[in-house]
Amino acid sequence: MDIEKITASLKNASSELALQTASQKNEALLSVSDSIEKNRKIILEANALDVKNARERGMSESLVERLSLDDKKIDSIIDSFKLIISQTDPVGEEVAGWKTPAGMTIRQVRVPLGVVAIIYESRPNVTADAFALAYKSGNAILLRGSSSAINSNLALEKAIKQGLKNAENGVEEAISLAPCKSHEEVEQILTAVGKVDVALPRGGAKLINMVVQTAKVPVIQTGAGICHLYVDESADLEMALNLAWNAKTQRPGACNAIETIVVNEKILNQFIPRLVEKFAGKVELRLDEKSYNFVQNVQNPAKIKKAADEDFGFEFLDFICSVKTVSTLDEAIDFINSHNTKHSECIVTNNRQNSRIFQSKIDAACVYVNASTRFTDGGEFGFGAELGISTQKLHARGPMGIKALTTTKYLIDGDGQIR
Repeated sequence: MDIEKITASLKNASSELALQTASQKNEALLSVSDSIEKNRKIILEANALDVKNARERGMSESLVERLSLDDKKIDSIIDSFKLIISQTDPVGEEVAGWKTPAGMTIRQVRVPLGVVAIIYESRPNVTADAFALAYKSGNAILLRGSSSAINSNLALEKAIKQGLKNAENGVEEAISLAPCKSHEEVEQILTAVGKVDVALPRGGAKLINMVVQTAKVPVIQTGAGICHLYVDESADLEMALNLAWNAKTQRPGACNAIETIVVNEKILNQFIPRLVEKFAGKVELRLDEKSYNFVQNVQNPAKIKKAADEDFGFEFLDFICSVKTVSTLDEAIDFINSHNTKHSECIVTNNRQNSRIFQSKIDAACVYVNASTRFTDGGEFGFGAELGISTQKLHARGPMGIKALTTTKYLIDGDGQIR
């Protein structure tokens, strides 16, 4: 991969995009959306080949689901484009402004980051979502997906470039898909100091750790989600069961699915048998010693195991969930903070004071009260799409929409002032 040539082209494209109006960028995004629609059949055929290859290699069904595209997901991509088009262009937005005692006018305005690189696994919809967010915020994007999605990503890239070419002011060079021949390409991207302005990993813990440890360019850490649901002693148990079911089973391969249910010991005898019944045949439960004692007389205790230490603080990305017993709210908070990845956490409670303490003390990008962690998503937050879920504290945190792909600079106007 000729990283010098690729990044030089992207840098030129980002400079051109930074000067475009919102209407010019929106026109190009609409053209891309139309192109994806026109190429729907080709994209789905390419994805079917990726799915077939993945199953032949023994990929788990939860991960195959992440890889798969269908008409509904293509519709969702197109709807995301429409929502992004409708959003206010952040570039040029005046964040703050004031006049200094020396008589100069200072304005803090939003500007694009420049060349954004995203390194991601499986999900081909990220190719379209990341491009749309980057383009609307005036950034050029370098995409490096996984080999498992290569055919899908190539088909999407081709459709995107066709859409940009068809647009009157489209900047076709604003997107580049890196090859997937070896890990050398990833290292080239991560060490392209001065050529790549920021890199984002989106995938499992292994990928994220590799990017963080290898990168010499700035990194926004996203992705890995070891998420918990805490069932407080005052919880509505029916609600807790429904939230646990949704947060674990709707898409177990998603980073916002829960991996551990934390239960107050005062309600173990009421909650655990019902949880086992709810998850029976669908989810393997790995229970700690205290919670395991309440399943001895449960009918059909299939998929029930005693938990090992390594079952806590682990991202299963599958139909597996561990259960931890705690005595108090503070113990629950301490356990979660010491085992999570700062992604999304939930408390189920009818005690308002406990909910506020939980939201205040839990260290995570998104902290829920009586709602599924599955809502941590750019689309659900009204961003249209997301570049990823930032789990760090600097620059951006949580679902990253178009504003998260900008930084600011100060514009100072004077009339000859000297210091």
